[in-house]
Amino acid sequence: MAPSPSASSTPPPRPNLLFRQLRGQRSPGEFAAAVRRAAREIGERVSCDARYVGRVEAGEIRCPNYAYERVFLHMFPGRTLTDLGFAPRAVVRGRGARGAGEARGADPTYGNDGSRARYPDDRFTGSSDGCAGDGGNSDGGNSGNNDCSSGNSDNKESDVRRRAFMTSGTATVAAASLGAAGLPLGGVAAAHVPKGRRFRAAGEREVCAVEEAVREIRLLDDRHGADGLYRRAAHPLRTAYALLDAGTTRQAGHRTADRLYSGAGELAISVGWLAHDSGRFDDARSHYAEALATARMAGDPALEAHAFCNTAFLARDTGRPREAVRAAQVAARLARELGSARFLSLLALREAGGWAGLGDHAGCRQALVRAHALFDRGPADTDPEWMTFYGPAELESLEAQCWSALGQWERASRHAQRAAGLAMALTPQLTRNIALYTAELADDLARAGRPDEAADAGLRVLALLDEVQSSRIACMLATTARLLLPHRLAPGVTDFLDQHAARARA
Repeated sequence: MAPSPSASSTPPPRPNLLFRQLRGQRSPGEFAAAVRRAAREIGERVSCDARYVGRVEAGEIRCPNYAYERVFLHMFPGRTLTDLGFAPRAVVRGRGARGAGEARGADPTYGNDGSRARYPDDRFTGSSDGCAGDGGNSDGGNSGNNDCSSGNSDNKESDVRRRAFMTSGTATVAAASLGAAGLPLGGVAAAHVPKGRRFRAAGEREVCAVEEAVREIRLLDDRHGADGLYRRAAHPLRTAYALLDAGTTRQAGHRTADRLYSGAGELAISVGWLAHDSGRFDDARSHYAEALATARMAGDPALEAHAFCNTAFLARDTGRPREAVRAAQVAARLARELGSARFLSLLALREAGGWAGLGDHAGCRQALVRAHALFDRGPADTDPEWMTFYGPAELESLEAQCWSALGQWERASRHAQRAAGLAMALTPQLTRNIALYTAELADDLARAGRPDEAADAGLRVLALLDEVQSSRIACMLATTARLLLPHRLAPGVTDFLDQHAARARA
């Protein structure tokens, strides 16, 4: 069969040998990490990975977007894009360049610059080739830096991505929206339905996608914190509730419908936690209430107990300790039928936090004793999947928070020290938790009158903030810095204060 004229007229991509030489002996993954570090040095955020480096070297990316251009020119000062093996921007701009990309069978999941496609407010406006036009800004690789707005005509998607996206149906719904927003989803395919389109009834595949989105959000939060995830994670949540409105297929059965309700509720809690941890307390309260309503409609006591558990934590953090105690107690009543001692232990700690906020030493101690006794019973098959974060380090951290609320700084610092040490030893992959526990330690040490040790802990947290984005941690460090100001002439304290101030300015 003879090739089509459009295909035969399109030259194959030419490998970028100059860029490959610049990588040197580093692996694509190592070079991608160097690109991300260079981006942070100049205030950019690019989602560079080994796949992107491979596409550049293969010649699939003829010209990077503006964000990547700034990073590459920072990495290799004195060079131009042409010196790096790229084609001039004017050559690849416009519809002609986009047509060539289509002839090569462009991947609709990714922009021409290697970044994941973004879909502003479920609406599609115009088209672009991934290299911004005159005055445009399509730095898709700059994920997390720009909020997409339906009114911003500069944020445009290519016709190829738009057609593929709009015709893909609702196959892998929730995970799809998360992927479209720029978050990695492993092997989960991307799909999403624009606003105004009706969803067909959900089946097994859609329900699995909702459950996978929950797992991905929790995994990313554990590693990177909530700030960069919250707004993007709201997309799959809206999609999951649209699926609830559409119902499930008759073939799916009641079990699938129950899983869809539970999955949507757990997704609401996960997004609520991202709002909570990034300081959006009103949003968090709304998401938790949504999860509670979903749990009651579905008759799901496990989901309801989880929602009350998070509500108790939020109430403690927002100065409503009595509500925290009550919500934890209600959750415990619901959780007793689930057969999970670890879940009951966590709820006892939530209650202890409320009592500490009320200044009730006796109530706090009793709840802490109960929490330790339940924890010592060990894990069980009935423990909820979402409780993987709750281990010895989290137990120590939550107890440290109780003693801190009661003003017992030395005791709090001992528990915070144990939490940080256990996290490093047992779960080194949970970067966000390590940063949180160490930030708690710095605060407790500062209040206990040990400024040098507090500054040392603070420096360890600062070293992790390139990987972790959490308003909670940032606020704790800011408080520690204020507490250490009277000791600013001490060498270690000076170093911490200078680095903290430099990061704040940046």
